[in-house]
Amino acid sequence: MPEQLLNDIRTTLASARSQLEYLSDLGVETLLRDAAGVELEQQSDASKSLDETLDAIREDLGDCQRCGLGASRKELVYGVGNPNARLVLVGEAPGREEDQKGEPFVGEAGRLLDRILQAMGMQREDVYICNVLKCRPPDNRDPQPEEVATCEAFLIRQIAAINPQVIIGLGRFAVHSLLKNKVPISRIRGEWQSYQGIPLMPTYHPAYLLRNPEGKRDVWEDMKEVMRRLNAEADNP
Repeated sequence: MPEQLLNDIRTTLASARSQLEYLSDLGVETLLRDAAGVELEQQSDASKSLDETLDAIREDLGDCQRCGLGASRKELVYGVGNPNARLVLVGEAPGREEDQKGEPFVGEAGRLLDRILQAMGMQREDVYICNVLKCRPPDNRDPQPEEVATCEAFLIRQIAAINPQVIIGLGRFAVHSLLKNKVPISRIRGEWQSYQGIPLMPTYHPAYLLRNPEGKRDVWEDMKEVMRRLNAEADNP
């Protein structure tokens, strides 16, 4: 099967999964089935077995114009780091500096994130860092549901390609988008969740910590839980 067709199938199925999860969160319980009678969610799981690399996903993303954000961004912000990372960190969307440089978390919040990683004994090169959205929303507004559903299809593929042991969700909107719920981040942070079958630790965004430094203690407790989980995985391969 041609590689481009495989990429189209992966993206379509991942987008369908995101849309179905969003509908489920709205209370729609019945999952639509395709013409062959196979649940789209099951197909999405099967698509994960089709191996692909981060570079191939980036090439498929191209000069993305799949939603309106493509017209207003300066640079598409795909993700950076180790393609075999044990830890993936997912934020909300690029900000102004990220939009200028085409790299996630490069502003003041990014420098704080680097210091958090260093305290964990890691460097940026050891982990993988990305966002739910690949393009900056105008005036840093909250992403729209259709933007999230479109872009999350590629995030799902990135996560599948990396296959990390742990994911950290950074901030309210990223966590809400990944978990498909609106539980306040202050209530859910520090409690293990799951995204695409991988343990997810919700915590505060570094930008929040710049405004509310008292939250750093909570985030460090969350990071200690992440380190314990990673160490346990290393001891039990």
